[in-house]
Amino acid sequence: MSSAGENGIVDGTSRITLNDDHLSRPLLRAESDIAEKPRVSSRHAQARDITAEFSTASAALATGQLVKDEWFTLFESVGALEIMDSKMDSGYLAPGETLDAEYNVTRSLLPEEVIGIMDQLLCHEMSWHRGHPLSQTLFTSLYIDKLLWPEPKSLEAARFGDVPPQQTLEHFLLHYVLRAFCLGLIKSCDYVLERVVSEHYYEEEDFVTNLYNRNLLSDQPLSEILHLLKEALTWLDDEDLLLSNAIKAALASRLNFRKSFLEGVAKDLDVIDDSSTQTWQHCASLLPLIQQSKRLGKPVGESFSGKLQRKLASTVPPRPIVTTSFEEAFEVLKRLCQDASDVVQVLDYHGTHNMLNFMWAFQSRKPQPCVYIRALLQSLLVTEMKVLGHMSIKRLLFDDLAETVLPADSLVDLQNGDVEVPRDPRFQIAKSMDGFITRVSESYLNMFRTLCQNRERIRRNLCHMVTDWDALQIDCEDIDIELRPVTREEPIMDRAISLEPIFAYPLSSWAYNIKLQQMQWVLQTGFELEVYQSDELAGMYWYLQNLTQVRIQHLERIRGFVTRKFKKNKKDFRNKEAFIQALSFLNLSMLEATATQELADALTYLYTILTRLNLIPVPPRPYSTDELRYELRLKPFLNITLPELVPFEQFQALVNIPDDNNAEVLELATQAIGRARKDYELLGKMDAKTSRSLLCEEDWKKNVKDTTRACIATSIAISTIRKIIESPSGPATPAKIKVEIPPAGKGYHDWWTVPKLTPLT
Repeated sequence: MSSAGENGIVDGTSRITLNDDHLSRPLLRAESDIAEKPRVSSRHAQARDITAEFSTASAALATGQLVKDEWFTLFESVGALEIMDSKMDSGYLAPGETLDAEYNVTRSLLPEEVIGIMDQLLCHEMSWHRGHPLSQTLFTSLYIDKLLWPEPKSLEAARFGDVPPQQTLEHFLLHYVLRAFCLGLIKSCDYVLERVVSEHYYEEEDFVTNLYNRNLLSDQPLSEILHLLKEALTWLDDEDLLLSNAIKAALASRLNFRKSFLEGVAKDLDVIDDSSTQTWQHCASLLPLIQQSKRLGKPVGESFSGKLQRKLASTVPPRPIVTTSFEEAFEVLKRLCQDASDVVQVLDYHGTHNMLNFMWAFQSRKPQPCVYIRALLQSLLVTEMKVLGHMSIKRLLFDDLAETVLPADSLVDLQNGDVEVPRDPRFQIAKSMDGFITRVSESYLNMFRTLCQNRERIRRNLCHMVTDWDALQIDCEDIDIELRPVTREEPIMDRAISLEPIFAYPLSSWAYNIKLQQMQWVLQTGFELEVYQSDELAGMYWYLQNLTQVRIQHLERIRGFVTRKFKKNKKDFRNKEAFIQALSFLNLSMLEATATQELADALTYLYTILTRLNLIPVPPRPYSTDELRYELRLKPFLNITLPELVPFEQFQALVNIPDDNNAEVLELATQAIGRARKDYELLGKMDAKTSRSLLCEEDWKKNVKDTTRACIATSIAISTIRKIIESPSGPATPAKIKVEIPPAGKGYHDWWTVPKLTPLT
């Protein structure tokens, strides 16, 4: 430190004054030892023991009080507080504790111990996949640490130690079998990490990518590691090997799994070319063998140590080792292999709406697919500006437009781009549509990427996307007007509807429909994530039904223009199939929206009745008002131009229905739930092609079935409250009926929170 720096410290500390001369305490023995043996020795500085002065001064401070010089920043303050705190100071040693773990990684291992270590490493690997850092999982293994540090310059250098000239069975198990397994595991983690960081994810929320200045053998060739695994398997096949068949099978199953898993993550994008899931299916087939032979293993707990965190380049305090049971880790691994096999289905393209339904169904699995699978799904979706490995973004958008608003239309003809004559209308159409693609493509692909995030981030990103699509709708409207002279669109002239000509506005209508769908998802995921409190459910379900009603009206408008165009081109049999597909999708969308509206309507009436009867407790909110909470819940929609946010006074009146008595409200609820149940029964009878669930028919039918069960539960709740209200014993009170609102994941469907009503008398 320079003399200027020393003078600065002296000057700074001279401004600190503590009036504590009357406070003192005797020195501890440890302190007197320090005084006798000063640790600082230099000809340029003289050490002086300030322990007594410091202890006397600090005794005057109240608990929580901190004395800080203006040049002593928060970073230094936190650093100072870490010293000698076992929870904060990674270098702190308890009495009798050693700095490094006392375990010899070159010691001989029994076959059972090798199996046990493999299973322990597998548990830590799955903990890492679930979002825990390497410092608390795999990097706590002394075997992994020995292979990675010092950093090996070649694969030959990545060893546990020198191989003795006279090798025994135990040495072969250590230096051939366990080493090959560990190297395969490390390389697998390298490929997983590479896939995750190449896509959109949330650090520490989804996954921890910190390597703590370690290298996961990223420079070492895959072929050499696979060769080591094959050599270990060949050695195990030796008939003269003095191992029981059960032990051989247990070790071989783990090595085979590690080899297949490594090949799967290393070549995960090769499925774009062959759509093969053979590697992941082979991994899944080996899991029962690993599970059955788990009992043969003998864990070696001392081969894992939290002390290794002291050697890692980390700015966080030491943390305990994450402990995951074999059963729990095995379930995670089983789901990972199944999800990796199923995710390939997205490559089987049958239209954008089939793909969207698959992604919703796939990401709605419980538990949700791990972050590696979600990153892989993003890579399969768009890689090197190609969708699903072979499609252009333009074709994807044109397919969506053709199935929604522009069936068999010249605007979505890919051959327009081949025209080079500027005066040709097709040239002008291609130019305008290219501008449309440029403006819309990123937002459109982000809609699919958003579905690859965790559930909380899906809703948060949808809130932002709604605003983006609101602006897109306005831009698309300008493009519609720009294209009108080229397409020579004939408007609808109907004085009963409007005095002005009615144009289709296909591009802006398409964008508006997507925006309304996203707004609906924002509300529905709010129920799933328990954003709304129990006394707010009536209002939020009312807003959901109001939003779906707007969407139904918009879909009717789109269908009207498509039907009109179909009738004009009825004689053109070449385009008949395109119109049939578009009308089929519009009818499906209207049925889904109508069913959603009716069920939301019924729940609104039910929760309104329960609120009137004081059966839903309202928590005290001294710093909140109903209007402020209404604005907070619908904050994502505040700046949306269409549909406009319903004013709070109007919203409150429509939810509370003050002009209708309880019997009338219950009758409305009964009628609404009856219609909703019929609609969902119709949806459940649809085939996969009609319902756009060719890639996820089983999941789609389960979703409809769960929603139908929610309809039945709502109907039962309405009947229960009706019987109590109409009973001669008097009005329903909390003493006569118990209302339970199930938490998310405990009801019939996460988007439909149906109360359970239990009569008490």
